[in-house]
Order: sequence, then structure tokens, then C-alpha cells
Amino acid sequence: MFEAWGGFVVRHRWSVLVTVLAAVLLSAGWGLGVFDRLGQGGYSDPDSEAAKVQERIDTTFGRQDADVIVVYTAPEGRTAADIGPEVTERLAGVDRALLDRDIQSFWTATPELRPRLVSGDGRSALALVSLKGTESERLRSFEHVADDLLVPGVDTKIAGYTAIADGITDQSEKDLIVAEAISLPVTLALLVFIFGGLVAASIPVLVGGLAIAGALGVLRLLSLFTEVSAFSVNIASLLGLGLAIDYGLFTVSRFREELAAGHAPPEATVRTVRTAGRTVGFSGVLLIVALGGLLFFPQAFLRSLGFGAMAAVAIAAGVSLAAVPAALAILGHRVDSLTWRKGAAARADERAQRFWGRVATGVMKRPVVITLAVTAVLLLLGTPLLGTKLGDIDHTTLPADHPARVGQEKLVSDFPGAESGAWLLIEGASPDAVRDVTSAAWGGSGVVEVLPVAVKDDLVLLKVALDAGDRTEEARLQVVELGRIADPPGTTVRIGGATALEDQGVESMIRLLPVMIAFMVVATVLLMFLAFGSVVLPLKAVLMTGLSLSATFGVLTWVFYDGYGADLIGVSTGPLVASMVVLITALVFGLSTDYEVFLMSRMVEARNRGATTEEAVRIGTAHTGRVVTSAALLLILVTGAFALSDLTMMRFVGLGMILALLIDATVVRMLLVPALIKLMGSVNWWAPGPLRRFQQRFGIREGE
Repeated sequence: MFEAWGGFVVRHRWSVLVTVLAAVLLSAGWGLGVFDRLGQGGYSDPDSEAAKVQERIDTTFGRQDADVIVVYTAPEGRTAADIGPEVTERLAGVDRALLDRDIQSFWTATPELRPRLVSGDGRSALALVSLKGTESERLRSFEHVADDLLVPGVDTKIAGYTAIADGITDQSEKDLIVAEAISLPVTLALLVFIFGGLVAASIPVLVGGLAIAGALGVLRLLSLFTEVSAFSVNIASLLGLGLAIDYGLFTVSRFREELAAGHAPPEATVRTVRTAGRTVGFSGVLLIVALGGLLFFPQAFLRSLGFGAMAAVAIAAGVSLAAVPAALAILGHRVDSLTWRKGAAARADERAQRFWGRVATGVMKRPVVITLAVTAVLLLLGTPLLGTKLGDIDHTTLPADHPARVGQEKLVSDFPGAESGAWLLIEGASPDAVRDVTSAAWGGSGVVEVLPVAVKDDLVLLKVALDAGDRTEEARLQVVELGRIADPPGTTVRIGGATALEDQGVESMIRLLPVMIAFMVVATVLLMFLAFGSVVLPLKAVLMTGLSLSATFGVLTWVFYDGYGADLIGVSTGPLVASMVVLITALVFGLSTDYEVFLMSRMVEARNRGATTEEAVRIGTAHTGRVVTSAALLLILVTGAFALSDLTMMRFVGLGMILALLIDATVVRMLLVPALIKLMGSVNWWAPGPLRRFQQRFGIREGE
């Protein structure tokens, strides 16, 4: 199939190249409209009890939580009461069409509520703003009302979930611009060094740009049918650029190798597509399958990341299989033009092959020592993971001086219980049942106040104010305790609120993470068996990926949870963000398998030509060592740019990807894998007879 495709591309090189470029550019132009359709929420599990409670509250009593909480502080020498006229006049100018209900504030509240809306020193007071629409619509409305909430001459701090979410989204968009501005030129410079020429180096970078552009069109198409988060653009850019460069590097390297072997450009192109093209296509399928594991989760946020990542991989692989071979067939030997020294690239390739060949030979001389040493180090790095906890995104992901984080911290410290805390929805309520539930709630840790808010038929809604801020670890523990309140006879008590939503969302991610991993493992083993005809190699690949992941998350736990070095890199410590753990697991699993495919393809290719196991290991490592490590280095540069983000969660992803790629592409693939293959010998290629016959008939055959 790949040989036939390669021949088609060679015969119609100009048509293929122009068609791909036109399609991608049209997709990009249309895809620019996706930015107006991106969602900015979707963090909760819509199937959780808290989500159903929230929906029942909204439909029965109307929305109760404030989206935005504004803290107004009077100048020195004045009190909150003194600034009432300025504040109320300013709040009266807020566009009422965007409000779900009238703004509630210290100056307009009932006498019973006013004490909860003023600080202990009497200088600061609150205004509670509720916005109309869905979560994403409320976030967009906030951008229109934020300036109207500021009062000249009065210290104003804006807090609340919507303000925090807006700050995170705004910062992520800025990070994307900075990351691409840094990574593209640095990547091009490194590729020029690797290839020794500007023309060859430019191809992977151009493919990366096309992958990003094409992914925008796919995301807009998806937004017509499902919610797509703004973060999907970040992930699509990260993966699209990184993988397209990796695929371009792999393809161009193989093309130059075929030219060096004396093949004419058309034949070299066909041979490149048959071998490297097959590997790229197979790698893309494996990555898409791995990233498809994100679709198991009910959170729209995670599914959006999956959509964005899968779109980027598909575009990167598609462009690499069509536009790159067409460009290579057109360029021919000119692919090595604009080089600073004739023959420098070929000599660099020869030196790299000798170096990695010696590494493989040295590893195979001491396979037991290498296997035990590397495995022990990776397991040791993974030990901190045993004591970690998972949480979700909160205000601490913002920089310490961000206005929304500063406002949230002032809100929590000066107004205990002012946030939503928790809602207790009592169904089938009687006076005795309400009294019993209220009494039990008062006995909970950190409870500041328990108030009946609304009654309708046999439903009673209680608000439980807590002394910890929503979505904090302290609040989670308090909400879990409230959730243990026993149902009075004939009554059902259910808990809701922002903290309960988040806590149950994290629980669903923890529950479904093993399902995602099992899906990725089964799919990977099956696809790799179809490609390589062995049941041992896929299982080994999965175990190696598990070691990479455990070591990566162990180091991340050590920094982001235990706090070692956290101040040095400027991040806040706390439970690891569950959604980011899920994302990194999918990305690293896919990329680890990707590098395994690059490496094993050359080993199996050599094996099919009659090489012994040791010879196959040496040939495969020598020919792919430079490509795999260079590909990892280039992807590290791309993801490393995201590690410069001011958002703790983006630094978590960036640093996690850097660690995983460093560990996997060097220690695991270049040391541990050759050592294990040497130890296992002929067992590496084993498969039961029926399965082998099935693979020979239906499998994806390796190119010569």
C-alpha cells in the first residue's frame, strides 16, 4: 500500500503538493473562526451527583451561586459604609441584560445577610454578581462587565470562579503566542545544525506550521457538533508542531539515506514512503488511538483536549505522508542545498551511526547490569508517586500576583463563609428532618453558618458556609464530611456546590484512568503485533512506557506536591491536577510508543533481511539513535516553551513532557530496550503459530 502511494506521489508530485497546501490553507482560513466558538468551561462531570444536584437547584430555585465576587476596600480612615454611594452608582451601570439576577451587595442586602458581606475591620465589603447563560457564556459575559465593576478611588479586587477561569484562559492564549514565537525559530536553528543545510531543515518546520493550521479547521468542524475547549488549541499547537517536525525529520533523514545509497530521487522517494512513510503512518494511528483514551472521560474539557490532540496528529501524519514526499521528489538532490560545507551532513550521519552503533554494542556486552541499573533508577524516581494526591484546577494555578488570585486569597482570608461552600438539597423534607440535617451540618468541620435558602413543595435547600475557600484542599475535606450526613427516615439528602462538583469530577477521573490505560494498552499491543508479528515486543514496549511514566510522575510529585524546587521554578504546591495527569499519561504513552515504533521498525527491517538479533539491535539503534534523540530534543524545545508559562498547570505539563521525553528517548530507548532485546534473544520475535499466520495474512508488512 505504501509503495503504491509513494509511486502515486512521485508521478503527481506537483499536483499532490499544491492540493495539500491549498486544502490546509483553506482549512486554516475557515478554522480561524474557531476562536469565537471555543468553550471555556467543561471541568465538571455532568453525570456526577453534584452536577445533578446543581441542575435540580437551578431548575427549581434558580441559580444560587455568584459567578463573580467583588471585594471593595475603602481608603485608610474610611469604612465600607462610607464608600456605598460610589459603589452602588457604579454597579447600577452594569449591563442588566448580562445578569441572571440583581447584583447583591453589602449596601443592598437585608440586615440578616449584611454581616456576612463585610470584613472584620469594617473596611472591606462584597458585591455578588450572577451572570446569565451557560458556563462558557458566563465567561464571555465577564469580559464585558469586568471594567464596569471597578470603582475609581476604591481598591477593587475581583474574585470568584468566573474571574479565575477568565484569568487562566487569557494567560493560556498569551502563552500560546509566546511558545510558538520561541519554539519555531529555535527549532529551525537546531534542524539546520542537525541536517547541515537550510533546505532540509525547513521542510519539517513548514510541515509543523501546516499541521497547526490544518488542526484549526478540524477543531472548528468539531465545534459544530460538540463543545471544544480553548485549551484544545494549545494542545493542537504543541503536538502538531512537535510531531510534524518529528515526522519530517524521520522522513527527510530516510530520504537522504536512500540518496546516499545511490538511488535516484524518484526511487528514493518511493523507498522512503515504503519504509519511513509506513512508520509515520503507523505511528500516527498509534498516537490517535492512545489519545482516543481521553474520550472515555465525561468532562468536556478532557474530551476537547483529546479532539485537539487527535486532530493535530492526523494532520501532521497526513501532511508528512503527502506533502513531504512530493516536496522531496521535486527537490531530489537539492534537498542538501544551502549547506555551509559540502558533505558535512553525510559525515555527521556517519559519525552518529558509528556512535549509536558503539552504544548498542556496549550495552549488549553488559545487558544484565544495564537492565538492573536503569530499572532500579527509574523505579526509585517513581517512588514519590506513592504518596501523591490528585486535585483539580483552582486559583493557585495563576501567578501569585495575578489580580484574580490576589482577590480570591483576600476573599478567603477576610470573608470566611462568603463563598458558596456547599448546598444540601433535602428531598421529602419534614420539619424534623430539616432540623436533624441542620444540626448534623453544624457539627461538621469548618462550618461557619447553615441557612435555609429556599423551599418548594417537599424540597428544602440549605446553604452551608465554610471557612475554607471553594476548591481548596481544606474545603474538599469539609465537603466530604458533610456528604456523610445520614438521611433522616423518608428523606434524601444530597450535596452540591463548586467544591463537591470538583471533588466528584476528580473521583471520576481517578476511576476512569485505569479504563483509559487498559484501552491504550490493548490497542497498542494489537496494532504493534499486526506491524511486527511478535507478541513479546508490544508487551515490552508497554512495560517500558510504564517505567517512563512512573519516573516522570515521581519527579513531578517531588516538585509540585512535596515542594522540592517549587520556589526555584515559581510554582504553587498542592495536589497534582488530575486532568493534567490524565493528559500527560495519554501524551507520554503515545509518544513513547512512537519512539518505540521508530526504533523497532529498523530492527525488524534488519531482522527480515536475515540479521541476527544482536545485528538487528545494532543496525536499528545506529540508524535511528540520532533521529529518535533529535526528535525528542525538538519536541522538548516545543513543550519546553510551554514550561515557561506563568500558569502552574502549564508548567506541570511542560516540565512533565520534558522529563518524559528525556527519560524515554535516551535512557529507555537507547539503553534499556537494546539490553532487554539482547537478554531475550529469539524470544523477542515469538508469536503462537495461529497468531503468526494471522499476522502474515492480515498484518501490516514491513518494507524491505
